[in-house]
Amino acid sequence: MNASQLHERLRVEIVRRIDRGMLTGMLLAKQAGVQPSHISNFLHRKRQLSLSTMDRVLAAQSISVEDLLPTEKLRGKATDTETKTPLPTTVPLVSGTTAIYSPSIPANAVLEMIHLPHGSLEELRPRRTVSRRDWQRFLALRTTAEQAAPMIPILRSRSITVVDRHYNSFAPYRAPAPNLYAVNAGGAVLFRYVTFDADSLILRPHNLEYAVDLLRMNTGDSPSEFLIGRVCMTLVEP
Repeated sequence: MNASQLHERLRVEIVRRIDRGMLTGMLLAKQAGVQPSHISNFLHRKRQLSLSTMDRVLAAQSISVEDLLPTEKLRGKATDTETKTPLPTTVPLVSGTTAIYSPSIPANAVLEMIHLPHGSLEELRPRRTVSRRDWQRFLALRTTAEQAAPMIPILRSRSITVVDRHYNSFAPYRAPAPNLYAVNAGGAVLFRYVTFDADSLILRPHNLEYAVDLLRMNTGDSPSEFLIGRVCMTLVEP
């Protein structure tokens, strides 16, 4: 693959992320330290990026050259674990801190194992960023009364939420219904419907007695990294 082909594959990947709601051209310009018009011209094939700008875009979005290679080039080099590894019927119940910061879940961080109906995770579709590729996918969190209150009746106090950490895209899983996410809000876990605009994540409650919250991002932050994952199942204990 030559430089022009690599450039085009990067453009296609960036467009894909924008279409999925994971990124905006304005945010990418801030992350890469270039003018928004420069990114717009790149996305619309009006001009190519310089090698230095291309490096900054790759770094800002945690994309490696290997990620841009054609699929057939990678066959035989790695196993597609997402399609070949059987999904679990139990998931670890962990603390919010573990859910946010631990790519893999060590045994001493497991509070208990939650048993799920057989096959309940099999058909769930992932939409993850490259940085989440090696993260343990499913885990469970127990909601507190404070966490559940803004999302009543979707969540209840002491309910168990199963979180898919391989879904940190803003694209709706089943449009037009909004996704419910576990969100990293400064090291604390919130459960909200989430969209983003410019430099802020907009956290919306289900219970309208609660206010909409804004989570400000710093320059260079990727909005999808604030999403711990999509809540794909809730369990209410008797």
